[in-house]
Amino acid sequence: MTDGDTPRAPAPMRDLGLRVASGVALAVVVLAALWAGSLPFAIVVGLVGIVVAWEWGRIVRSAGIDAIMVIQAVAVAAGVILAARGLAGLGFIAVVVAAIISALLAFGERGHMAALGALYAGLPALALVWLHRDGSAGFLAVLFILLAVWATDTGAYFAGRLIGGPKLKPSISPNKTWSGLAGGIVSGALVGIAFALARSGLSLGHMMVAGALLATVSQAGDLLESALKREYGVKDASTLIPGHGGFMDRIDGLAAAVVAAAIYAIAADIQAPARALLGLN
Repeated sequence: MTDGDTPRAPAPMRDLGLRVASGVALAVVVLAALWAGSLPFAIVVGLVGIVVAWEWGRIVRSAGIDAIMVIQAVAVAAGVILAARGLAGLGFIAVVVAAIISALLAFGERGHMAALGALYAGLPALALVWLHRDGSAGFLAVLFILLAVWATDTGAYFAGRLIGGPKLKPSISPNKTWSGLAGGIVSGALVGIAFALARSGLSLGHMMVAGALLATVSQAGDLLESALKREYGVKDASTLIPGHGGFMDRIDGLAAAVVAAAIYAIAADIQAPARALLGLN
């Protein structure tokens, strides 16, 4: 090192610092929008959904802004607006129609993958906005899902690093371990316990199980996105988020978890989905 040179942290530490800084910045934006109310939250969710539609096209069709991406972006925006106005059913129809049109435009070997892009970008966005509309319980339910998924990512990362052990699915994601899976599930369950202790009326058992299940589904979503990228020979969905890649790389677990939460809520009580998810009477 010559005079005047500034010592540099080892590359892994710099990468971790960049990931943490980007993750915190994104979390602050999302939580601020969640706190600000339905409209700001819907705008942020809709914008992320549109970016995800673009990233899916980059992976699956090696395309940028083409006709399919525009159709899917319009469907995501329309679906989120409809869900925010209490018309989530119409929003769902908009996304499904976009998926059908995408399949027709990409007719052939990858038509079904183009169609899945509309669903992957649209359904999680609709689910988040729909759950958020359920009064004060909506805010709490979405916050619970977000924190459970974020805790899962963190718990899985550190458990995998500190404990190591057998690989979970090396053919898909060589860095994931069974210890990481267990650490993620425990972290999700702990978030559920913390919510039950902090808020009266929540069942400790229900919230612990809900947190663990969200963590499990979240990690399955992470693996599925890894499998998609490996199938198409792509490392990251894009380079929009320093240290993380693209938005798909950051919300893969959340996308799976929130759709699973919405399916449960629909089955339990479609009129009060957030309360059903939280187990509130």
